[in-house]
Amino acid sequence: MTTKTVHFIIERQDSPNSAPYTEEFTLPYRPAMNVVSSLMEIQKNPVTKDGKKTTAVVWECNCLEKVCGACMMVINGKAQQACAALIDHLEQPIRLSAARTFPVLRDLTIDRTVMFESLKKVQAWVAVDGSWEVAPAPRQNPKTATEAYEISRCMTCGCCMHACPNVNSGSDFIGPQPLGQAHLFNLHPIGEYDKEDRLNAIMNKGGISSCGNSQNCVQACPKDIKLTEYIAKLNRDVNKQALKNMFNK
Repeated sequence: MTTKTVHFIIERQDSPNSAPYTEEFTLPYRPAMNVVSSLMEIQKNPVTKDGKKTTAVVWECNCLEKVCGACMMVINGKAQQACAALIDHLEQPIRLSAARTFPVLRDLTIDRTVMFESLKKVQAWVAVDGSWEVAPAPRQNPKTATEAYEISRCMTCGCCMHACPNVNSGSDFIGPQPLGQAHLFNLHPIGEYDKEDRLNAIMNKGGISSCGNSQNCVQACPKDIKLTEYIAKLNRDVNKQALKNMFNK
């Protein structure tokens, strides 16, 4: 009786400046396997398909519940969460690689610093420094609460950034994720106090005008966030702010 196996082709990289290469692995099939559990098996016994002993594959994971976003990688050509990628739903051989929109640190581990720096540019936070008078907090507008909740589910995983054709080494576009977060904090009853600063920030080079509206981000988002819809609303607010800036000079 032939034992069913799972075949992986993994793109590896030993350091940020070294060249990538591929290694193949086979594992015995088990029901309900996902990519993370498979990588854990390879980590226990890092032996390639042809019997060569190698180093354990390096990747990231935390929650294993499609919440943290850490295990994002490219699986069969699509950026997605490895913890939610079931082996039964994937065509074999299963090809794994790092999301090379971001700098690769090692194997499947990437550096998301550029995305976090973009979040700083758009001030994606609520500025409460402790100096405010203690009083009942302002309430979320019920008309935008559902919209804000949807965007707040963003895991900062980077799937949308990898899928966006305008996010690349030849572009300074900050990408759909920071723009979505700018809109989220503009909807916040305290965050809206910094709305003008956020809108002015994304008018700069690499901001919202660099979005090509390819809508790849919507298709790639593991949380089904309607990014292009919210970026369109943000673009409307930017145009209003631009007119306001013009006539206030």
